[in-house]
Amino acid sequence: MIPGEQPKILLEMDENGNLKMTDDQAALLGLLTQGKPNWKLVRERDNLINHSVDIKWIEWDEDGRYLADHQEPAIGRSLLMGPFNQFFNWQTTDVTEIVEQREDYVKFKTKNSIYELFKLK
Repeated sequence: MIPGEQPKILLEMDENGNLKMTDDQAALLGLLTQGKPNWKLVRERDNLINHSVDIKWIEWDEDGRYLADHQEPAIGRSLLMGPFNQFFNWQTTDVTEIVEQREDYVKFKTKNSIYELFKLK
């Protein structure tokens, strides 16, 4: 890199006019994982969509420190979307209410948003 020059991130626009990182850029940063996404998360207020190969629900202690990760949602846990290396795709704030839950779908509220999580087939 040339001294004083800022690194560039390669972006593209999706069908909704949102900027997203290109697959080539994600590969350079080590963010791509093998296989297709298995999960889709939609934020209600702006229809922001995130995809993920895997997910986990993170449990925190009363001081906000990591306790454990789980496969099931629960009040007080936050959703973490992977790949799970030094990077992750998305993390929600703590779940405050589970509105609806099925085997392949969860609608939940966090401290600041409402989300729908879909298991892709």
